[in-house]
Amino acid sequence: MNPFPYRRLVVVGTSGFGKSTLAERLSRRLGLDFIELDALHWEPNWQPAEEAVFRRRVEAATRAPAWAVAGNYSRVRDIVWPRAQAVIWLDYPFLVGLRRLTVRTVRRAVRREELWNGNRERFWWHLKFWSDESLLVWYFKSYGRRKREYSRLLALPEYAHLRVVRLRTPAETETWLERLPVPEKDADG
Repeated sequence: MNPFPYRRLVVVGTSGFGKSTLAERLSRRLGLDFIELDALHWEPNWQPAEEAVFRRRVEAATRAPAWAVAGNYSRVRDIVWPRAQAVIWLDYPFLVGLRRLTVRTVRRAVRREELWNGNRERFWWHLKFWSDESLLVWYFKSYGRRKREYSRLLALPEYAHLRVVRLRTPAETETWLERLPVPEKDADG
């Protein structure tokens, strides 16, 4: 079996689908750098990095020859997607994503998991259904838009170079990942 030929991957999808988890697993399996756009974007105390700073960070990270990027930031798509060779699109059903996002949000809040630069989610933020601070509100607003957006974007001529892997269920993702040919290690490695 030939190894997976793509060395610069972008994992996209709606919040809670497991973009970062899959990108990290791909990076380990294929020997790629793992780049999490949220980690480059969020400063301490949930302050977003200045636009120029964020773009410089993404520019530097994607200069590497082999990487798996997790994230949907349209502000840096013009940097990431032209350099990428493949887009892994997690396109799960609405209720699957809602369940996964809810479980992840509760787990992070209860365990007080540190995410990026000392930031931790607070569960009460997500109960503010009148606010965009709530990931649950964000999910309801962005789910349909992301589906339409990626279909449209991936049909554009400037992204014709990208190999698109569209995965529609977590089970399909697991099967695809398990069947993914891995590169052979060097005799020295």
